Amino acid sequence: MKKQCYMTAGERHQLEAMRRNKIPIAEIARQLNRSRQTIYNELRRGSYLHTVDYQDVVRYSADKGQAIRELASKCKGRRIKTENDADYMDFLEYMILKGKYSPAAALAEARVVGYTTTICVTTLYSYISKRRFSKLRDIDLPEKVRRRQRKKSEEPRIAHKDYPSIEVRPEHIGQRSEGGHWEMDLVVGCRGSKAVLLTLTERRSRQEIIMKLPDRRAETIRRAIDRLERRTPQFRQKFRSITTDNGSEFLQYEQLIRSVRGGTRFQVYYCHSYAAWEKGSNENHNRMIRRFFPKGTNFDKVKPSEVKAVQDWMNNYPRKILGWKRPSEIA
Repeated sequence: MKKQCYMTAGERHQLEAMRRNKIPIAEIARQLNRSRQTIYNELRRGSYLHTVDYQDVVRYSADKGQAIRELASKCKGRRIKTENDADYMDFLEYMILKGKYSPAAALAEARVVGYTTTICVTTLYSYISKRRFSKLRDIDLPEKVRRRQRKKSEEPRIAHKDYPSIEVRPEHIGQRSEGGHWEMDLVVGCRGSKAVLLTLTERRSRQEIIMKLPDRRAETIRRAIDRLERRTPQFRQKFRSITTDNGSEFLQYEQLIRSVRGGTRFQVYYCHSYAAWEKGSNENHNRMIRRFFPKGTNFDKVKPSEVKAVQDWMNNYPRKILGWKRPSEIA
């Protein structure tokens, strides 16, 4: 049986009687099965001055010690809201640890599932920091680690001089008012890993497409887009434009925009150099992909089925910016 952290009222009265009988502290600690430090702490808590024959004598009062203890208990603050809903806490812990959800997304999913207990995301972060969960810790939250901000250069950067810049991209694409406009990038593996992930993010719905490619050559990427066009009905309505960086793997511009059925299949716009925020949705998605494939992953050993599972997870992940809807519900 687990011993209580604090002395009981009965033990305090025993302590008061023993002290009046001048029993040594070591013997009191032995009889009460307490450490000597606990006894000293309790004597200090319940001590008072008693006047005997015009002299002040320090004595211990069990009633005073008990009263101070009860007052301290009342001042400990409110009990946590989830204290009586262990199932709710287990669900949040599971969704964050196993489901790879952010705390905010886990709370949103709990509301969808039907839990009546509710806390705000700030409270949840506080619970994690204070270790209210059995396994969940701050280190399990990749987004909580403060990322060092890259200092924006005051020197103007240009997109590729021979191809359309993001500066000429129509304004409505930036406003995300129309579907069919995508952002594209690569997720690369460890040194020696030839395979890469080609990622495309639809700007309005945040729908994600992930394709494992054997290498990062421009020709390989162009062929992947060709295959995507062949298997996608109404491709030109679903893919109106792609915004990407000006890495060499994306610079087969004429071949990239040429449809396998003739004519132009979409327009491509190139971001400025060192301006990853210009395709921020895709950059955020790539960080989410890293929850499953951290830096140092050898993509040569990753199965296409594993990539497809991450793609499905992302398209069914509730987003705050979508009113906690899923991309699959909007696409």
